[in-house]
Amino acid sequence: MGILIGLALGLRGKKLKIVAFLSVLPDLDVIPYSVFISVSNSLTHDIRTQFFYLFGHREFMHSILFIALVTFLIWIKTRDPIFTFGGFQSISSHVYLDYITTWKMRPFYPFSTDASIIGAVYFYDPFINLLPVLPLLIMVVIGLKQRGMLNGRSNNFYNFINKIDDKLYASLILVFLLWLVFMPVSKAFLINHISGTEEAQISYQNTYPESTNKFLTAYSYNSTHYKIMKISYLSGIEKCEYIEKVSINGNIPDAPTYIERASNLYSSAVPQEIDYPVYEVSKDGGFVTVTLSDARNPYVENWAYFKSVYRFIFNEENGEYQVYASVQGGSEEKLGKNWFR
Repeated sequence: MGILIGLALGLRGKKLKIVAFLSVLPDLDVIPYSVFISVSNSLTHDIRTQFFYLFGHREFMHSILFIALVTFLIWIKTRDPIFTFGGFQSISSHVYLDYITTWKMRPFYPFSTDASIIGAVYFYDPFINLLPVLPLLIMVVIGLKQRGMLNGRSNNFYNFINKIDDKLYASLILVFLLWLVFMPVSKAFLINHISGTEEAQISYQNTYPESTNKFLTAYSYNSTHYKIMKISYLSGIEKCEYIEKVSINGNIPDAPTYIERASNLYSSAVPQEIDYPVYEVSKDGGFVTVTLSDARNPYVENWAYFKSVYRFIFNEENGEYQVYASVQGGSEEKLGKNWFR
């Protein structure tokens, strides 16, 4: 996206490369995140939590404050309004694309640590993935022409592009922006329609895109069950199921106590990806296991930010606990005590 923005603003050479780089800068947070992971077990709970907000993937480097700081530094360094505006647009477009697709973020950190998402566009939406690639293809054509490798119809195509390039880039950005406004509004109309049909308040944020046309959503149907729905623009509610909020395997009189304890431990941890908590309680000898997951997990067809499972294993005799987790579909790992308060 950064290349498209830079070309539309008439930037060339080093400035174009910098604007292009800024469009991927937020995802370089994987570097500090890998360092954070390597030292996280040695940190206290509070420090670990704050470091997660600062160095976690799609955390601080995907925030409004980070965008403002980078933009300010560009302006201080260059005093070039067009270049600064291009840098701002480039980095903002990356953050907004992540926010509008399929990952919860904390865009208002440090003023708020609440995670949020628009989730109106499927991550592999062909439009938002292919349109920014067009400038790269055009630049390839220009490069081939400059090397004398084009002739005939290809040469005519180059001449056509060369005449309208600035207008073309601006038009592509306009179409792109209209699409990124149209999709969230369309989702709002769909959610409003489903809410009216169900006579319930369906969460906009927690309605997750599974394709360009379909979403996975849920709501608390009553005190014991969630209603899980697959919905689409074309058909409305396509499929629905009911999921128990709590299931207890066997005779465990203290199950509510262990559920509350697991809930309190989870609420003190990050990243807080589960939106519709489901608890399953079982007992083996002197150990009680509380498994926490999201009600939508069985219905997710691909990867999802909420597709995590936490297992809290409590020792009935001494009250000690251990926690294992499969985070966002990964392999199960034992979590350190500093995850929780």
